[in-house]
Amino acid sequence: MPPPEPVADVRPAADVRPGDLRRVMVLAGWVAAAFVAVATVVGGVPPGGRGVAVALMTGLALVLWLGSLSTRLTDERLLLALLVGAGLLGAAVDRVDPGGPAYILPFMAAAGLGMRLPRRPALLAGAVVIGPGTWAEASTSATPTSAGLNVAIGGAFLLAAAAFAGANRDAHERARELLRLQEETRVAREEAAVLAERGRIARELHDVLAHTLSGLAVQLEGARLLAAHTGADARLVEQIGNAQGLARSGMSGAKRAVATLRGDALPGPEQVRELVEQARLATGAPVTYTVVGEPVPLAPERGLPVYRAVQESLANVAKHAQGAGTTVTLRWGERAVEVEVVDAGGRATGLPSGGFGLTGLAERAALAGGRLEAGPADTGWRVHLTMPYTDEGTP
Repeated sequence: MPPPEPVADVRPAADVRPGDLRRVMVLAGWVAAAFVAVATVVGGVPPGGRGVAVALMTGLALVLWLGSLSTRLTDERLLLALLVGAGLLGAAVDRVDPGGPAYILPFMAAAGLGMRLPRRPALLAGAVVIGPGTWAEASTSATPTSAGLNVAIGGAFLLAAAAFAGANRDAHERARELLRLQEETRVAREEAAVLAERGRIARELHDVLAHTLSGLAVQLEGARLLAAHTGADARLVEQIGNAQGLARSGMSGAKRAVATLRGDALPGPEQVRELVEQARLATGAPVTYTVVGEPVPLAPERGLPVYRAVQESLANVAKHAQGAGTTVTLRWGERAVEVEVVDAGGRATGLPSGGFGLTGLAERAALAGGRLEAGPADTGWRVHLTMPYTDEGTP
């Protein structure tokens, strides 16, 4: 299967995060507000009631402006009201106190509208703010036409520049989002390719095992019948029958392995009873299964070692203690589940031992935080696995 096509890593040359841009904007807004406040205090206000009105309106305009700087503010209508209010109050203060710094408040509001709102509402609201600011400057200037034009042109230019900067920021954020989606698509493609390859291997493995084990089971059945009809030793007939049962059990285990390769659910403690039943049918030996306590849901990586421990133990009994009575006990404790397989000893079949089954089980259990113990018990053999429910319960 050809490898997945690589996805080009297209990234902006200057990878400035949107969060950084917002922090810079907020900082600039606070600096501008501080300038107006300090300049108002240092420059003084008109005497009497007019000065009180200037101070109150300037303070309220700054409060509205600082409220609009909140990065948590997402309601466009509220943002529009705050910025327009700050701009109109600034124009009013400029009309009452022409020498004060409040004339820059309409410009600040226009910049905020261009940066934070969609283009059409920003342009309409900007006109609402720049118009009164132009009137305030023109009505208090010795050259009203020139002053008005300067304010109108400057405000319009600032509004357009802010709107362009806002559009550029939005495009940058969209580009970042597209890059993120592109990366997720690439990862999903790779995962799909891996799953497809697993599925192909699983199908091939299933075909090979099914053909081989099915043929083996048929051959063993024929051998058993032949041995029975030719008066062979009863023990030979029994051995062949047991081998046939093991072949069937192997087919069932192979199906589970194939299901695991295909990404299906991993076997766990819930399938232990099925293992016991298969062992009874395959060997004809008595196998007792006991469950103590209430079952607790286990993560797949913790439940699989429990299943494998019972599977390996029962296979070892069939190979090395034929006909032995076996007890399988599953205990659900407060912090861990325990499984114990004990056989009473039986006839050795003479089959060679792989030597790595229990070692592999112990390693698998340790990786999941559990502990496996195996050794002689009375006349037979005992395998005991402790698997905690969580890492905190690791013994």
